[in-house]
Amino acid sequence: MSAFIIAEAGVNHNGDEKMAYELVDAAVAAGADAVKFQTFSAAALASDKAPKAAYQNETTDAQESQLDMLKRLELPRERHFELKAYCEGKGIAFMSSPFDPESIRFLAEDVKLDTLKVPSGEITNGPFLLDVAGTGCNVILSTGMSTLDDVRTALGVLAFGMTGGEDPSAEAFEAAFASDTGQAALKSKVALLQCTSAYPTPASDANLLGMVTLRDAFGLKTGFSDHTEGTACAIAAAALGAEIIEKHFTLDKTLPGPDHKASLDPEELADLVAGIRTAEAALGDGAKTPRASEIETRDVARKSLTAITAIPAGTAFDENNLGIKRPGTGVSPMLYWDALKKTAPRAYDADETIETLDTEPADHGK
Repeated sequence: MSAFIIAEAGVNHNGDEKMAYELVDAAVAAGADAVKFQTFSAAALASDKAPKAAYQNETTDAQESQLDMLKRLELPRERHFELKAYCEGKGIAFMSSPFDPESIRFLAEDVKLDTLKVPSGEITNGPFLLDVAGTGCNVILSTGMSTLDDVRTALGVLAFGMTGGEDPSAEAFEAAFASDTGQAALKSKVALLQCTSAYPTPASDANLLGMVTLRDAFGLKTGFSDHTEGTACAIAAAALGAEIIEKHFTLDKTLPGPDHKASLDPEELADLVAGIRTAEAALGDGAKTPRASEIETRDVARKSLTAITAIPAGTAFDENNLGIKRPGTGVSPMLYWDALKKTAPRAYDADETIETLDTEPADHGK
């Protein structure tokens, strides 16, 4: 099964319409399955006193507030419809992550997306999660900064909302999570992404096995939202069975903006997609049988029972006339001891491969 690869454009369009379309083109050229943007109202997302993260201060004007930065990076509402249509024409899925209630409604009802990606920062935002669940959309939930209990609680809210729950409460969320209908809804509609919310993430903090833990704990589709540098961790995630892989990319890492520096450039994105597909192909089917490509090697590298001296027909095989040499096209050396109880069915020249054994035991003069 192939992983669904999401090329995360995010806010790397820098508010520039032309750049947004170029990001779509780059994702298509790389072979990604989807290109994802971010949908928010800056005023609804952050207060005017909200500080920027350290990595944002390093990559943008440190004197600029988070609110002012976000205002520059908003994707206009009308642009969503145009980009979605453009993506459809290019054969790639258009996705976006909402960051506020109105953006949830807009993406689900107006843009008519069938899947919403919930960013890690919203995993403890119960009302937000309930709004997402109420859309009927499929949900991809990133789990950065979370404990397993955080994830379970968030899934409870989603299960409650997806099953038409009323009178929300912690107890009601837990009951919905534990119910058969809640579990069925989660398995039908929700996927979890292992994620570390650091930009960039040190490879030592990627915790890819957290993806396996999520899969084992909740029995849901799982994947990896990658914030590490390079492609190695995402390719390793594919080898661990990630069903969804998300990775930020940009047209140019040197562009101004909070996420460009920690993103892949278009060539690296193409390498990532190719690497993931190679890793998936390399997983194989799990059956321990010779592969088609090694059959010829098997005959050359393995050995057969071999006459080490000339052996007349009817002569008993013994340690002095029977040896083991390449190629492996004759009788297996595993039958060496059986051969010592038999006679040569025909005459063999020295160094000739034994291709069959006589069925009569040798008397060796006894």
